[in-house]
Amino acid sequence: MPAQEQADCVGCHEKKTPGIVAQWRSSKHGELEIDCLYCHGAESSDLDAFEHQGATVAVIVSPKDCAECHQDEFDQQKGSHHAKAGQILGSLDNLLGELVGGQPAVNAGCRQCHGSEVRVDDSGRPTADTWPNTGMGRINPDGSRGSCSACHTRHEFSKAQARQPEGCGKCHLGPDHPQIEVWNESKHGVLYHANREKLNLDSDPWRAGQEYFSGPTCASCHMSAAGDQESTHDVGARISWTLRPPVSVKLNMLVFEDHSKQDITGDEPQLPEAGAMLDDGQGGQKKVTRVLTWKDRRSNMQQVCTMCHAGSFVAGAYDQFDQVVLLYNDKFARPAASIIDELHKAGRITAVDFDDPIEWTWWELWHHEGRRARHGASMQGPDYTWWHGMYEVAKHFYEKFIPQVIEVAGEEQAKLLLEKYVYSQPGHLWHRDGYSDEVREKIRQFYQERYKQ
Repeated sequence: MPAQEQADCVGCHEKKTPGIVAQWRSSKHGELEIDCLYCHGAESSDLDAFEHQGATVAVIVSPKDCAECHQDEFDQQKGSHHAKAGQILGSLDNLLGELVGGQPAVNAGCRQCHGSEVRVDDSGRPTADTWPNTGMGRINPDGSRGSCSACHTRHEFSKAQARQPEGCGKCHLGPDHPQIEVWNESKHGVLYHANREKLNLDSDPWRAGQEYFSGPTCASCHMSAAGDQESTHDVGARISWTLRPPVSVKLNMLVFEDHSKQDITGDEPQLPEAGAMLDDGQGGQKKVTRVLTWKDRRSNMQQVCTMCHAGSFVAGAYDQFDQVVLLYNDKFARPAASIIDELHKAGRITAVDFDDPIEWTWWELWHHEGRRARHGASMQGPDYTWWHGMYEVAKHFYEKFIPQVIEVAGEEQAKLLLEKYVYSQPGHLWHRDGYSDEVREKIRQFYQERYKQ
């Protein structure tokens, strides 16, 4: 753009929004003289375009706009779980927010992390009920999905800031996905806080074991270059389990020619080969360019781990993680899910979600407590694995869920359900039959020796 137009933007905004200009001046964009209109300039045909001081501009800078310079990052992000975060709009989470809670809570809460469709008014400006919105899966007026400024906060767009866990912690915290809390209690978090000034966060490239040696962050494991892997903006590419649903499953990935991605679940599913043409769901086809099994994804993450850990350490950590997930799946999640399904089929609970107390118990058991246990194990957070996780799962399974099954189904039907799905497992028999004499004596001796009582 002509230098005079740039001067007009900066001159005006230095008076009206001086913080924005100061951020821009200190940014890499400012150093390279990448100006305001380069990002905010728009075509008159754009849905969100409007005239401003003689220029056609848009408030929203979408991933498609950023792709003008950052095409690789855009392509990687395009099919990622971050870009799909807005799919919450059709989920039970959204039902809780909109119906059980209320729309204002959704606008200021759910959508600020997950994103939503940004609408514009007749003037081309975003509407107040959909903006501001830096939700990771934001649906932009140009059709792109995502918000680069969710991690690279306007207007500095700092790599160093995006590499620090505090940025991720805006969304990845709380009862159902406490990654920032788990990480903080882990050795990784402890080392980060102890060595923050040594991490060379502005370095390019930024590789564990080369530019820094201690204190890995979220980006270190999920995004950054390591070994023979380049950095990626697909934060889920190295994840082999999904810890989100009621029952965890392994994740395989198909990458298509248009850079979209599809997860295929299962330990050994039938996967197409690279080059295969698949239905795109819109009457056409799209080409598979890459296939990643869950083992490939796990291997990629383990390669990151081996930048700082021996192979035996990594293998042991993954085995401990797997065993927690399998324990949760088989002992609690599958039995509870099967019982809920049987109660639905028998008409003992209605088809309406969250109108029966047992549905709230089941929801929190997997969506809150079960996720905490699984995330705790995945990131080596012992307190979240046990006290905030499996302890809460077990407590509410035995002391809330099972009594509610008896109340809802009646004693006779409940006995059949519990025998079929719960007490058929040896790990639950203590609850039905009590402790054995051997176990009681072992406990008595322990307390006698340790506490002299």
